[in-house]
Amino acid sequence: MSYKRLSKYSIVVTPILILGLIIFLSLRDIPEVVYINNSVQTSDICFPKISTFNKLKYTKDKLKVSFLGLIPLKSVSVQKVNDLEVYPGGSSVGVRLSTEGVLVVGHFEMQTKEGEVSSPGQNAGIELGDVILKVNGEEIQGSKDLSKKIKDSESQKVNMELMRDEKIISKEVNLLKEEEEYKLGLWVRDSTAGIGTLTFYHKETSTFGALGHPITDGDTNKAFRIKTGELLSSSVLSVRKGEKGTPGELKGLFINDKISIGSIDKNTKSGIFGKTENSIINESYSKPMKVGFRSEIKEGPAKIITSIDQKGPKEYDIEIVKLLSQDEPGPKSMVIKVTDQELLEKTGGIVQGMSGSPIIQNNKLVGAVTHVLINKPDVGYGIYIEWMLKDAGVLN
Repeated sequence: MSYKRLSKYSIVVTPILILGLIIFLSLRDIPEVVYINNSVQTSDICFPKISTFNKLKYTKDKLKVSFLGLIPLKSVSVQKVNDLEVYPGGSSVGVRLSTEGVLVVGHFEMQTKEGEVSSPGQNAGIELGDVILKVNGEEIQGSKDLSKKIKDSESQKVNMELMRDEKIISKEVNLLKEEEEYKLGLWVRDSTAGIGTLTFYHKETSTFGALGHPITDGDTNKAFRIKTGELLSSSVLSVRKGEKGTPGELKGLFINDKISIGSIDKNTKSGIFGKTENSIINESYSKPMKVGFRSEIKEGPAKIITSIDQKGPKEYDIEIVKLLSQDEPGPKSMVIKVTDQELLEKTGGIVQGMSGSPIIQNNKLVGAVTHVLINKPDVGYGIYIEWMLKDAGVLN
């Protein structure tokens, strides 16, 4: 084939390939299911990054995407929801969890009488992030219970049942004696506690959601498997301002760690969720707010509700910089930037403890703050509220 003929082909083929790539990338922005409130018309559904070459056709329960209105590309289920309303959060809350079994967070080496240096658990293939559920068929009730069972073992060999990546596995461990006691050579953890921000309260089901991301162990970065969990009242005492390279932090305390205001039963990619016996409606935001689903969100001005002192929740200006494509729930749905001068002066932007702060746009709850960019404390991520509502069981 001559160079001239090849050039002619490339002139025709290249634009087609580029167009195909643009269409493919724009389709990724369209989810499999679109939720809309009954008051929203299907013609109002928008996807900011959809290619201008793609045409949308609306039917009663389907959104059909086609190329130039001629070639079908994708069909999306449209589910109408009775104008869903929740009470926005923004208040600081305490979180206390105990895990199912015990979480392995480290190995430590032991020296035997013979001078051998080893970690029995590590030698048996037990990894950081594993959850020890049983020893010799008996359930583990906590770190002290595990220590006692190992200490009282009548045999040097024990069988351990573990949870790893949602799979049950078994390991046989050859224990070592140190000062006449059998030991595993593992560091474990059975509980955690901290503060975050309440996102919403759904009065009809007495359900709450908070954080917008899972509670993970700081050493292993693995999500805690909840055995029991409590939501507690807390108060912000001070703020460590965020700076480039060093994330800031809200420092607070539990107002009364003996009185639970809710039980936590889920720790998912989208946050923590549970039920309350009494209402946890905040006095500052005592009226329910409509939910805005992702098809209603637009890049541009918005607000967050958060608590940075003992005065409680307050609104601050932000900008939704970018809406991200997501096929499954996750805490990074949108990029947000703090623009409020008061908040920037006091916190530097987004700080630890603000996770779960509601994101409001057009008087609707559309998401929650989840993460901060370490090198840009005024920039971070937010999650679509529909992911949280689905995991909470409020949205089917």
